[in-house]
Amino acid sequence: MTDSVIQFSELALNDSILSALDGMGFVSPTPIQAAAIPHLLEGKDALGKAQTGTGKTAAFSLPLLNKLDLGQRKPQAIVLAPTRELAIQVAAEIKNLGQNVQGLKVLEIYGGASIVDQMRALKSGAHIVVGTPGRVQDLINRDRLHLDEVHTFVLDEADEMLNMGFVDDVTEIMEHAPETAQRVLFSATMPPMLKNIVERFLREPEYIDVAGKNHTVDKVEQQFWVVKGVEKDEAMSRLLETEETDASIVFVRTRQDTERLADWLSARGFKAAALHGDIPQSLRERTVDHIKKGVIDILVATDVVARGLDVPRITHVFNYDIPFDVESYIHRIGRTGRAGRKGKAILLVRTNQIRMLRTIERVTKSSMEEIQLPLRDKVAEARLAKLGAELEAEKEHVALESFAELIEKLQETLELDATTLAAMLLKRQQGKRPLFYKGPDPMIEAIERDKKRRKERREGGRDGGRGYGNNQDWDTYQLQVGREQGVQVKDIVGALANELGLTKGSIGAIKLDRGETYVQLPKAMNSETAGKLSKLRIRQKEVGAVVCDFDDFRAPRNGGNGGGRRDGGGYRGNREGGRGGRDGGGYRGNREGGRGGRDGGGYRGNRDGNRDGNREGGERRFDRNRGGDHRGNYRGERGHGRGNRNEG
Repeated sequence: MTDSVIQFSELALNDSILSALDGMGFVSPTPIQAAAIPHLLEGKDALGKAQTGTGKTAAFSLPLLNKLDLGQRKPQAIVLAPTRELAIQVAAEIKNLGQNVQGLKVLEIYGGASIVDQMRALKSGAHIVVGTPGRVQDLINRDRLHLDEVHTFVLDEADEMLNMGFVDDVTEIMEHAPETAQRVLFSATMPPMLKNIVERFLREPEYIDVAGKNHTVDKVEQQFWVVKGVEKDEAMSRLLETEETDASIVFVRTRQDTERLADWLSARGFKAAALHGDIPQSLRERTVDHIKKGVIDILVATDVVARGLDVPRITHVFNYDIPFDVESYIHRIGRTGRAGRKGKAILLVRTNQIRMLRTIERVTKSSMEEIQLPLRDKVAEARLAKLGAELEAEKEHVALESFAELIEKLQETLELDATTLAAMLLKRQQGKRPLFYKGPDPMIEAIERDKKRRKERREGGRDGGRGYGNNQDWDTYQLQVGREQGVQVKDIVGALANELGLTKGSIGAIKLDRGETYVQLPKAMNSETAGKLSKLRIRQKEVGAVVCDFDDFRAPRNGGNGGGRRDGGGYRGNREGGRGGRDGGGYRGNREGGRGGRDGGGYRGNRDGNRDGNREGGERRFDRNRGGDHRGNYRGERGHGRGNRNEG
């Protein structure tokens, strides 16, 4: 992606916006900005086709800010985003771009936060509302969000919004839009459903297509490490000491984390400083000047303040926290690889964030290499090598003769030989960065665990088992509900069957934990089913399903589960070490060590060690019309010997 030939100063933007852009170091617009801003300033509807990371947020935000009436209390612009994380990010960027617009009020509204607080904020006034479709529609229905003064509607990442099942909400919101309002839609792809919305709601839109590949990633080597074995702070220390860095930026999500991590690194001898939005502008400028001049080597920063940062000596970007969206990731790694140099980006990712990593790879059309942390003995070797290089540079120092005299005096006073005295001084010099370690490295144990799991997966695949033994056709989802919320396996199965329409063969292994549940579902789910999954609720709680790489369906996770053995199906074993056997089905064994047998039917064993209910020739089914009492469907009787069921 090349810079456009025009500059922001040539666009019809007011002085407060231009001064903010100048302060952030933005001179020339990106192609999407150069193409879109003139049309949007004229009030035309627009359809922008652009990959994430091309600067589309500023493309629609700058014209919005330019035409605000700051004396008007009702919302003048509505920006819809598919996720709360993206809504927060977009709102933050609008605030940053409008930092010199006196009295600007930008309000983000999304599910999972107090709707009462959001209603109160709307009542006190907001110029721009950035929100998710569900919560925006909810506040419209409650007559708390009024659209009669809105002059611009923006749909950001519209294709993703529709993929997540928001088509009805988006349609209803657009129907509320005043006839005169400008409609702006940005999307990386144009599926048929989106074309229907464009044809229905956009009026003679300007088509802006700069959907070519973003080339920032071409200049940057990308790697990731899955968090295991040690904490992320320790991981950062190992990476910073063993990578050949000049200067680095470490990205975190919050202001508090910038200061905490910068202090932690400084205490261990790194030249680090925090950089975030609450730091006064003069101090931020001084901090950036310090990293340019080599006074410090590491910036620990949040996303917004590092936008536009151009320091040629930055060789590495470390993503301590994974960003909420791909655009932020591309902005982050664009801080390295400057001035024609190659850069390197390393991402620290938790297992339940692997899906976001794969999304980054897909959108940027790049591939990240998984790495292992250097073992701590290697770190100690690197420290010793660095110390040796520093001492080598001091060999000819003019003051050494005076220090040699001090050494002789100390030897005489303390009655020590030179080797012992040198060892004592070396011990003091190492501080909190040891030159050697005793005891096992926790990373070794983590690596061995990984090897064991991979071996089990391979062996499970050779056995031809369904579910956890063969993962090539399954994704594992983490649901944010578990035993602490009173959820049982039957609730999970019933919701997946009744709400998503999944059949017996489309539900793999399930593992219920205290605060979450892991379940295997087919990789090849259609967009409609995936949309329903994103809005799935169990016991009135949003499950927030995300793909993760959990695969430990065999062994107990917290010591309380008996393992989930399954032959051809089956979801979970008993609680106290009994077997939950199954031939062709069966969801759960007993609780106290009895057998949970089944011949072609029966969902659950009893609680007191008796035999499970049997079903003769019936076919298992999920009936969404049976109400809340599923005892006939899912399990045998609790307090009696047998719970028979003879009909499907």
